[in-house]
Amino acid sequence: MALLKKQLYCLVLLVAIACNKPIEKIKVLNEKSKMKRKEMKTLGLIGGTSWHSTIEYYAAINQSINDYYGNNTNPPLLVYTLNQAEVHRFQKEDKWDSIAGMLTEAALSLNRAGAESVMFCANTPHKVYQTVQGQLDFPVIHIADATAKAIHNKGIKSVGFIGTIYSMESDFVTQRIADNGIEVLVPEDKVVLNELHRIIQEELTYGEVKSESKAYVLAVIQGFVDRGAGGIVLGCTEFPLMIFDEDLDIPAFNTTDIHAMAGVNYILNK
Repeated sequence: MALLKKQLYCLVLLVAIACNKPIEKIKVLNEKSKMKRKEMKTLGLIGGTSWHSTIEYYAAINQSINDYYGNNTNPPLLVYTLNQAEVHRFQKEDKWDSIAGMLTEAALSLNRAGAESVMFCANTPHKVYQTVQGQLDFPVIHIADATAKAIHNKGIKSVGFIGTIYSMESDFVTQRIADNGIEVLVPEDKVVLNELHRIIQEELTYGEVKSESKAYVLAVIQGFVDRGAGGIVLGCTEFPLMIFDEDLDIPAFNTTDIHAMAGVNYILNK
C-alpha cells in the first residue's frame, strides 16, 4: 500500500511538472472544487418520460452550473429513469395510482442515494403530485410554480397551454398556474386535443419531428393568439424539441428550461 501511494504521488508530481504547475496549486484547486460541491444541494431527476427531454434537463442544469462557477464545476445531480412504456400503459388503463407508486419509489431511491429534493422531468406526472408528495418528507419541485413565476416576470396575463391530453383536460398544471392570477387557455376542440396528444406520444417521445405536425401545432398556437393569448406554455417537455422562439410572434414558455432553472436555483440555494 505504501509503495502504491508513493507511485501515485510520483505520477501526480510528473503531471504537475508537465503542466508547469506546483503540486501545492493542484491541492488548492482540489480543495476549492470540494468546497463548491459542499455549497450545493443534491437534486434528483425522475426522467424517462421521455428520455429525450430528460437529456435536455440534464444538459441545461449542468451547463447553468458551469456558467455560474465560470468553469467545469458540475452539480451533485442524480437521475432515475422510469420505463416510459409502462407509464403509458398505466395512463391508458387509467391506473394513476400505479404511476404514483412508480414515482414514489423513484423519489425514495434518489433520496436514499443522497438527493435532498426531486423533480418530475415532465408535466403529466404532476397529475399525481399531491399523492407522491404526501408520501415524502422532502420536497418535489413543481413545474407549474416555476412556470407561473416566469409568466409573471414577463407581465403576461393570458397564455395558451398545450400538452398531453391528460394535462389539457385536467387542471393539475393549468389551475396551479391560474391560481397565480393568470388566465390559461386550452384547446376547445376534442379533435385538436387528440391530435396534439398523438403527436407527443407517437412522434416526439421517439425524437421524431415531422414538418406537417409542426405546422399543425403552430396553427393551434395561432388560434390562441386569435383568442387573446399573450404567450404560449409548451406544457409538454417534448414540444421544445419541435417549437422554437423564432417560430413564434409571442413569448413561448418552455417548461423544460423553466423547470430546469428552478432545479438550478435549488442546487445553488438561490
